[in-house]
Order: sequence, then C-alpha cells, then structure tokens
Amino acid sequence: MISYLDFEKPVAALDARIRELRAAAEGDDVDITQELSKLEAKSAQLLASAYASLTPWQKTQVARHPRRPHFVDYVERVFEDFIPLGGDRHFGEDEAIMGGLARLNGRRVMLIGHEKGHDTTSRLRHNFGMGKPEGYRKAIRLMEMAGRFGLPVVTLVDTSGAFPGVEAEERGQAEAIARSTEACLGLPVPMVAVIVGEGGSGGAVALASAERVLMMEHAIYSVISPEGCASILWRTADKAADAAEAMKVTAQDLLALNVIDRIVPEPVGGAHRDPQGAAEALAQALGDELDQLSGKSAGELRRVREERFLRIGSA
Repeated sequence: MISYLDFEKPVAALDARIRELRAAAEGDDVDITQELSKLEAKSAQLLASAYASLTPWQKTQVARHPRRPHFVDYVERVFEDFIPLGGDRHFGEDEAIMGGLARLNGRRVMLIGHEKGHDTTSRLRHNFGMGKPEGYRKAIRLMEMAGRFGLPVVTLVDTSGAFPGVEAEERGQAEAIARSTEACLGLPVPMVAVIVGEGGSGGAVALASAERVLMMEHAIYSVISPEGCASILWRTADKAADAAEAMKVTAQDLLALNVIDRIVPEPVGGAHRDPQGAAEALAQALGDELDQLSGKSAGELRRVREERFLRIGSA
C-alpha cells in the first residue's frame, strides 16, 4: 500500500477512485477497461507533474518517506556477496552504521552506510540511522582495511545526523566524526559516496568526504535539518519550508554549487515507488564512477579530493 505525502493528495484521490472502480467491476460483465486506462494515465500524468516541480521542503518529505529504500535494500538489489563486518574493536557494535565486503558487478568493494530501519523494531535497533562514536570508529576500521587490501570504498549516506545523546558525547562523538572524515580524505583507494536519502550535518560528512559525491535525485544534504535551522532563526519549526528553500538542500542546488558531482535519477514518483528502478540507476552510476577512478595512484586520488573540496561554492 502506497503511503501518500501531503502534496500527492490529488494523486491519492484519483488512485482511490481507480481502486473503487476495480472493486465494483469484480464479477460484473460491464467492461470498464477503457475508463480505467484513462484514469491511470491521468494519475501517472499528475504524479509526473508533481515530481517535476517539487519544492525543497517537498523533496525533504520524499527523502524521509517511510518506504524509501535504505542501506539494506540497496545491499539486496545492487550488491552481491555482502559479508557484514561489525564492531569498532574499542567499545562495541553500532547498527546505525553498517559495513562489510561486497561485490558490485563483480568488482570487490568495501561498502559502508547508514541504516534507518523500516518499522518500529528495526528503527529502534538501528537508532533511526543516527550513528554513535563506535559506528564511526567501525567505519574508520573498515576504510583502513580497504586501504590495506586495495579495495574501493562505497558509502551510502542516509542520516538526519549523528546521535546527540549524552553517552555519545561521553565516548567522543566529535572526535570520532572528525577522524572518520580524516580517514575518508586520506584513503589510498578510490571512494564514491552517495547521499541516498538524508545527508545531515557532520554525521553525513564523516562518510561522504570522497573524491566523488553523488546524490539521488530527491535526496537532501545540509549542515542542519530544515526544522533545526528554523528553530534557530525563527524560534519555531513551522518555518521549516522557508529554511529548506534558503539552505539549498536539494541535489540540483548542490550540483550548481559544486558540493556534489552527479545526480542519480529516480523513477517517477521517487525511489519509494520503484526501489528496483532506483537500485539499477544507482548501480549504473557507481559502476561508471569506479571505472573512471580505477588506475589512479594514491597521490592522485588525494589530490582529486583536495581539489573537489576547495572547489565547493565556486562558479
């Protein structure tokens, strides 16, 4: 069952009418095929029109859609032979950040990413994708392993931000994020990061400081959530839509500012409507990027990373 967003209400109403007609026609000799075809075509047209002109706040809603594909979904659809590796060898395991060895079209890679979960139980287990220090230290460990064995690193970023709890601060959250960012920048192997949903604050940057940063078409990437920004500037989260507009959180805005390098197209209606289509587009983009980066020396890769981050914001 599709979960409709607020701006999709006209589509939802039309789809409900289509379901009613189908139910009414069951066991009836009246042929309503032509009428259904017209309504389905109109629904598809409405959906395409809505997604062709999404506002930044509407894109934020799409990026947070409860049925949007997450790390485990892309592991299932894009990668093969995934071998999860857990623990930071210091404190424990953090299931908000997952990682391990995998294959992408036959190429062995080190895969790391945030997992939010899909239902109440899994969301609690994965802490809604908000990584703790041990999660970022695990990521560092896996990146160092990838460097030793010459494996490209692929990261899938999807977090509202790192976990802000007292226990995370006590275990060195800021230091862990900083060192994870440093590990990305110093990698001797190719690294491609993809913002697949939300890219929030340092919790996202810690896994996205790569020489190639991609974004799914309806993902968002920002230093703070629109609600958080609105609460600071206007003392109310009700101004979140205005904040999203001003912050330039969309893939299209960030490509123009050289914050990201490529937009990965999503199926009409967002990745949540066609996870397999989104996965195929992501697999194609990742393969293209890794092909371009293969063969570069460690020095060249570090220079490319330095240049891309110095280029941010330039015309």
